[in-house]
Amino acid sequence: MSTTPTPARRALVTGASSGIGAAVVRRLRAEGWQVVASARRADRLEDLAAETGAEAYPLDVTDADAVAALATHLEATGGLDAVVNNAGGALGLDRVEDGDLDGWRQMYELNVLGTLRVTQAVLPLLRASAGAQGPAGGADVVVVTSTAAHGAYEGGAGYTGVKHAERMLTTTLRWEIAGEPIRVMEIAPGNVATEEFSLVRFDGDAERAAAVYEGYQPLVAEDIADAVAWALTRPAHVNTDLMVIRPRAQAHNQKIARTGV
Repeated sequence: MSTTPTPARRALVTGASSGIGAAVVRRLRAEGWQVVASARRADRLEDLAAETGAEAYPLDVTDADAVAALATHLEATGGLDAVVNNAGGALGLDRVEDGDLDGWRQMYELNVLGTLRVTQAVLPLLRASAGAQGPAGGADVVVVTSTAAHGAYEGGAGYTGVKHAERMLTTTLRWEIAGEPIRVMEIAPGNVATEEFSLVRFDGDAERAAAVYEGYQPLVAEDIADAVAWALTRPAHVNTDLMVIRPRAQAHNQKIARTGV
């Protein structure tokens, strides 16, 4: 007796051109998912697509019209089963008294409003997917925040503020759609050594960026991709509300056991 194969689940990953986002794309493709990889840098997305078989979709999550066009594209090309909101980043390490207002505004636009725009745009597609699967099915919203969403540190008010807001967006959405077959999950990484996060934060100062990870073993992007894949592949009734992941040496945001430094 022949059976119809179950179609691969389809995920959208934002911020996919490097770091955690690219690692999530690679991991989900290895798990057999269809993946739409989005980010602003089209050249990097094309390279990732050629490597993994993902679909490259250039996107600026701060552009409302572009996000709406993405949702239209997704609906026309098969819908969506999961979104991994990963686009974000930090700028500077300013004290409150001399914080850069433009930098804080940019962080809020990217980390919070970008996540909001994308989630609002794809939620109808996730509902449609969950409904089509029947009682045992479901769809997923994953938000990659940070341990900055769970504690303060000196010089970090701009970034911790936006990550706390992103965390509240995630938690409130979970409460608001409780009862629907859609899981809402937060993955909160501690220090992750990627090629760009600290470099961008410190405006290209490679020495200062490297110092963040000296004297201990930080996480790598693949560690977070493991967590995202694990959360997405639990049975549909299992919701990973929150997963906080830190290096063993990092007890808190600025409490790190360093050696030889």
